[in-house]
Amino acid sequence: MRKAGKEGTQVHEAAEKLVQGEEISWMDDYGNAKYSQIVWEMILKFAEFWKTHKPELISTEEFVWSDEHKYAGTADLVVKMDNEIWLLDLKTSNSLHKSYDLQLASYAKALGESKDIKIERTGIIWLKAQSRGPSKRKGVYQGKGWQVKVIDKIDENFELFNLIYRL
Repeated sequence: MRKAGKEGTQVHEAAEKLVQGEEISWMDDYGNAKYSQIVWEMILKFAEFWKTHKPELISTEEFVWSDEHKYAGTADLVVKMDNEIWLLDLKTSNSLHKSYDLQLASYAKALGESKDIKIERTGIIWLKAQSRGPSKRKGVYQGKGWQVKVIDKIDENFELFNLIYRL
């Protein structure tokens, strides 16, 4: 679990640097690997997503909160993509869980409340997907080993989040 957490942190930090225009390298100045092979592969998958779909960065690692509902968190990426405002979450886990959908919905609502940013769509950039390559279908965002799982039920998921949170 610690190893997976460290990998996720490294991927998030590298992705943040990439979207801010910084260069990321696998080796340090002394020729030592800064990342494990699996982490480097996930960084490359994220870079491919970014280069292929060219989202316009609005914010990264944005602290958000809801005074009304009493929760807070950090939104990975807020971007403009295909003329819509998206909230995207990076996931490096082996599988995706319903709780991720609820997290995105709660952050989307908090962005509206705390930052006055209206999120139109949400999605998970899954960097361990089993996808075999790009899709030719419009609105499908994927490449080899990565995909954006689009989650468009923000209001429904927020209602479920609130119910669970109250319990």
